[in-house]
Amino acid sequence: MTHPLSAFPAGELRWLIGIEDTCVYPQPGSAMGTLNEFELTGHDANWRDDLETAAELGATGIRYGVSWPLVHTAPGVFDWSSLDERFHFAVHGLGLTVIADLVHYGTPTWLNDSFASADYPDAIAEFAGAFAARYRGIVDHITPLNEPLTTASFCGLRGVWPPALTGWAGWCTVAVGIARGVQKSVTAIREANADAVIVHVEASAIYETLDNHLLAEVALHQSIATLPTDLILGRVDPEHPLRDWMLANSTPAALLDELQQNAATVDLMGVNYYPDLTPRVLERVADTVRQVTANRWRAGLQEVLLMWSARYSLPILVTETSIEGTPELRRDWLLAATETLQELSDDGVDVRGLTWWPLLDFVDWSIASGGRNVEEFVLDAANSDDATAETFADPDDGLTPFFRRMGLLTLIEQPDAPPLRELTIAAHHFPKAIK
Repeated sequence: MTHPLSAFPAGELRWLIGIEDTCVYPQPGSAMGTLNEFELTGHDANWRDDLETAAELGATGIRYGVSWPLVHTAPGVFDWSSLDERFHFAVHGLGLTVIADLVHYGTPTWLNDSFASADYPDAIAEFAGAFAARYRGIVDHITPLNEPLTTASFCGLRGVWPPALTGWAGWCTVAVGIARGVQKSVTAIREANADAVIVHVEASAIYETLDNHLLAEVALHQSIATLPTDLILGRVDPEHPLRDWMLANSTPAALLDELQQNAATVDLMGVNYYPDLTPRVLERVADTVRQVTANRWRAGLQEVLLMWSARYSLPILVTETSIEGTPELRRDWLLAATETLQELSDDGVDVRGLTWWPLLDFVDWSIASGGRNVEEFVLDAANSDDATAETFADPDDGLTPFFRRMGLLTLIEQPDAPPLRELTIAAHHFPKAIK
C-alpha cells in the first residue's frame, strides 16, 4: 500500500495550483445573487485547457472544487457526470494529485437554513461518504470544508450568505454546525476510503491596531482565528479560553461536549495566507470598528506558518496564496513565498508545499451583491469614509471591473463568450523559483 502522504513527502516541497471555486446558490428571496466562479471565469467551458495549463506550468497537484450545491441535487441523489470527466482527465490524463474541496461557502438549496440546519452535519457527511467511495483511488486527498473561519464570518457573523445570521451568536451557530459537519464528514470519508488523506484548510489571520482602546478586540479576533479548528479537533474542553465566550453567545454546552468527544483527526494542515489581505489593522471610524488590510509580505507568511505548526504539530501545506496587482508584483510574491517555504523547510519546519490560488483571475464576490463590497475588510481606507467600505462597480458594466488580478493567467473579457486566458510573467516562474 502506498503511504497516504506519499504525494507530499516530508523534507520535500510540492507546488500546486488552485482554481477559484466559490459556489453559492442562495435560496429564492435572498439579498445575494448566485455566485459560481467556475461559470463566471469561463472554467466550465475551458476546464480541459485550464487543467492542461496547470500541468504544463509544472504543478504536481491541484486544489479543485466539486460544486456541492450542483452535484448533491437532493438527499441521496448525486450528479457526478461533470466530476467524473474532469477527475479522470486531471489524474489519468495529466498525472495531477487532486485535493477535492467539498464545500466552498455554499450548500444545496434544498437544505433549509444551510449551515445552521440541524440536518447539515448529516447532509454533508452523506455527500462526503458518497464522494470518497466513488473516487477512491482517484481522488484520495479531500478537504471537508474550505475556510471555516471565513465561512462563519460570511454566513454567521455578517449575514452575507445563507443562513444569513448576524452577531457573535450567529457566528458560533455556524461555526459549531461546520465543526460537527467536518467531524461527521471525516468519519464518513475514512469509512469509505481507508487511504484518504484529510487536508484541513483554514484562513490564517494577523490582527493589530494603533488604538489602545481596541487591543481587547484585536485579542478576541486573533484568538477566534483558530477556534473553528480547535472545535473540529476536539480541543474546546472546559479549560479552553473561549469555551465560556461561546456559552455566553448561545452555544449549547451539550454541543461543545459532543465536539470534544468526537474529535476529528486530519493529516495535512492547510493554511491560507495572502500578504496584502490576511494582515488587518483595526481602527475606529465614528462608532464603528473596521478592518483595513495591510501588507506584511514574507514576515506575515513566516509568522502564520510557525504559529500553525507549533499549535497543531501537523505537516503544513500552504493551500492558498497570491497577491493582487501587476504581473511583476505577482512574480515577486511567488519568488518571495517559495523562498520563505524553502528557508522554513531547511530550518526543520514541516512544510510540504505551496498552492498558488488562483490559476486564473477571479470575479470579485461583490458582483452577487450588486457591486457592494461584502468582505469584512476595507481594501483602500483612503476611498472609504465609513466601515461599509467600497462599492466595486455596477454589474451592468460587465465582468472587467470585477476581475481580481491575482492569477497566473489574466482574464480578458470578450462579448458573448467566456473570458480569454493570457499567461503572465508570474506563470513563467511557477514552480521554477526554487529547486
